[in-house]
Amino acid sequence: MTPTPVRQEYEVQLEPLLSVPLERNLPLAQRLWQHGWLRKAVILVVIAVLWEAIARYQGNDLLLPTFLQTAAALWDGLISGELPAKVGVSLVILLKGYLLGIVLAFGLTSLAVSTQLGRDLLGTLTSMFNPLPAIALLPLALLWFGLGDNSLIFVLVHSVLWALALNTYAGFLGVSETLRMAGRNYGLKGLRLVLHILVPAALPSILSGLKIGWAFAWRTLIAAELVFGASSGKGGLGWYIFQNRNELYTDKVFAGLAVVILIGLLVEGLVFNTLERLTVRRWGMQR
Repeated sequence: MTPTPVRQEYEVQLEPLLSVPLERNLPLAQRLWQHGWLRKAVILVVIAVLWEAIARYQGNDLLLPTFLQTAAALWDGLISGELPAKVGVSLVILLKGYLLGIVLAFGLTSLAVSTQLGRDLLGTLTSMFNPLPAIALLPLALLWFGLGDNSLIFVLVHSVLWALALNTYAGFLGVSETLRMAGRNYGLKGLRLVLHILVPAALPSILSGLKIGWAFAWRTLIAAELVFGASSGKGGLGWYIFQNRNELYTDKVFAGLAVVILIGLLVEGLVFNTLERLTVRRWGMQR
């Protein structure tokens, strides 16, 4: 039998591809524009300029203060320590209600993926209470818990619990049966199956629920403080806005609203985006 001839190896020298410009050859402005933080900063600057122009054209500080007046009021509130104190009061209450809502949502969802009774319970409770605005429960909370932080924590738990439970449960349902079978082959069941298999696989949905729960909780707290006022002799950021509205300090009202927005942006950018980058994006589960 004649052996198959062996083809001689050869190497082809490729010419450099000069027709496509590399990133380092791009103009400086185009390279800078590729950064997301810079594009968002430009959007904020445009909004500030439009705000200043509209306020100056309107010419009534009581209705719409200028951006510079609001910035001055914000700076004065920060320097005096009044705004940081109000923010601290609100954030302490918010974290208590948010963490308690996370614990209850995880427990309810774990029960739902483990038993048929848990699934029926989750479906019934979410159908009943998820459409109910959290702020509508504030009168009952005041009746049950009195004038104190517990009333605010109660409405915060309601605003976090159902959104997070629904997103987490939807993420658990989306876990492939192959992963579930692999976990069962290793002897995992019940809470161990949830922790080691379902939670990592459903993490994108869980993070989405955490972000939605955070947004609901933050705006619910501000609204509750506007209605509820000060608790235990201390008022939060919502109470700061309400007080200055009564005293017709519109620039301080806008400064308080600006702090609400800034805290939301910081939590979104520093906490949730970092958490996503370190987990689901790093693992290739999200773009």
